[in-house]
Amino acid sequence: MQITKDTAVEFHYTLSEAGEQIETSTNAEPLTYLHGTEGMLPGLEAALEGKAAGDKFSVTLEPKDSYGEYQEGLIQRIPIKHLQGLGNNKIWKPGMSAIVESNQGRHQVSIVKVGRFNADCDLNHPFAGKTLTFDVEVISVREATAEELSHGHVHGEGGCGH
Repeated sequence: MQITKDTAVEFHYTLSEAGEQIETSTNAEPLTYLHGTEGMLPGLEAALEGKAAGDKFSVTLEPKDSYGEYQEGLIQRIPIKHLQGLGNNKIWKPGMSAIVESNQGRHQVSIVKVGRFNADCDLNHPFAGKTLTFDVEVISVREATAEELSHGHVHGEGGCGH
């Protein structure tokens, strides 16, 4: 089966910039998404169109097709209590990434400066402005279920948790 609109897709990827690996899913669970619902980077979704399980390919994406151009002036002061993702670290430090919930959903931000109660955060995605290469292996492709289509995302083996 080929990847087309309303298919559930599972794939592994390795992400690099200028030949240097940034992250990979190969040592974890594959990434899953519902094709054609804007739940994937536009350039990567376009490159996946028409592929099938077992296909391997590389695609290099300009910022406009991935995380967008870097925008100056997107620094915002956020109360530390609203930052998520500290993990086992004791305190927030400049250069760390955090997740912030907003009325537009979850956003990844970069910590620029930390005070006692607030942190100055760069709202640009950490990969904004970068030309990125994705090495992709398609693991599986199937028709999405009616429930997945109505929810707008792929469900795992145990079903949906909401």
